[in-house]
Amino acid sequence: MSTEGTAMRAWRVRRPGPMSSRPLELDTTATIPQPAPDELLVAVRACGVCRTDLHVTEGDLAVHRPHVIPGHEVVGEVVAIGSDAGDEFAVGDRVGVAWLRHTCGVCDYCRRGAENLCPNSLYTGWDADGGYADFATVPAAFAHRLPDGYTDSELAPLLCAGIIGYRSLLRAELPEGGRLGLYGFGGSAHITAQVALAQGAEVHVMTRGADARELALGLGAASVQGAADPPPVKLDAAILFAPVGDLVLPALEALDRGGTLAIAGIHLSDIPALNYQRHLFQERQVRSVTSNTRTDAREFLALAGRHRIAVTTPEYSLEQADQALADLAEGRIAGAAVLLP
Repeated sequence: MSTEGTAMRAWRVRRPGPMSSRPLELDTTATIPQPAPDELLVAVRACGVCRTDLHVTEGDLAVHRPHVIPGHEVVGEVVAIGSDAGDEFAVGDRVGVAWLRHTCGVCDYCRRGAENLCPNSLYTGWDADGGYADFATVPAAFAHRLPDGYTDSELAPLLCAGIIGYRSLLRAELPEGGRLGLYGFGGSAHITAQVALAQGAEVHVMTRGADARELALGLGAASVQGAADPPPVKLDAAILFAPVGDLVLPALEALDRGGTLAIAGIHLSDIPALNYQRHLFQERQVRSVTSNTRTDAREFLALAGRHRIAVTTPEYSLEQADQALADLAEGRIAGAAVLLP
């Protein structure tokens, strides 16, 4: 398929700032990107709306690429293949484009299997244009095979919300049959809850939204309460999905002895002062989560192929991307929103 000389639609972050300032601008004459020798060109079939997109758009994350096209939960169809992209993918394949886009492969972190910590890593929708558009590119080595049995809309949130939730669950070190607390219950948490429940965990949800609480109960949560309220039992592990540093304190207080709190977001507001006895003593610990490795992604997508995950996906047209992000900012989305070009 030749795309040279033709135009596409794409949302660009013209002026990072609050959604009320209209930082996104729809470009209807954007040039369709051409794949580099090691890349695939994909026609976007669905793109998830992630809180990281909101951080990029509102300026919580520093500008890496001026006027970037956000979006890093992309389900696409391969329409062109670079000359050095190998033969793993063919034109017509359905592939996934995720947040992690490039690592150097030679630093100490990459060589020890921690490519998520690579100082030279690059990210879709931040360092390179992403999926709030009709077309996007992805290095073939960072494209993902997708499990069968899901629609494009259902697959899109798995590519970040699902993957990051999976890594967060690993970082939380939940013991078998343990009690897990989830703080915030949006796109990532509602997928992670199902993974934990499938593994035999007891899940307790702390969140502000009535719709999110209803969703949590419907998926099998043992309890739901307000965002900073104590759960009815002590927790063996917890994951903080809401980007609110104030919630670190009640989450740590809710942990049982030896419990771990994993903080899932790339951005978090400031954490208030901790009290050693109330929040950390008895070997409670806090662990951050930084991106993911391709191994994490492939393990999670394989798990999603074996265990059907119910993904709640309010759908927006591509032209409504700014509205979708505004709804996310205001807590009006239960589940994981998806753009459909």
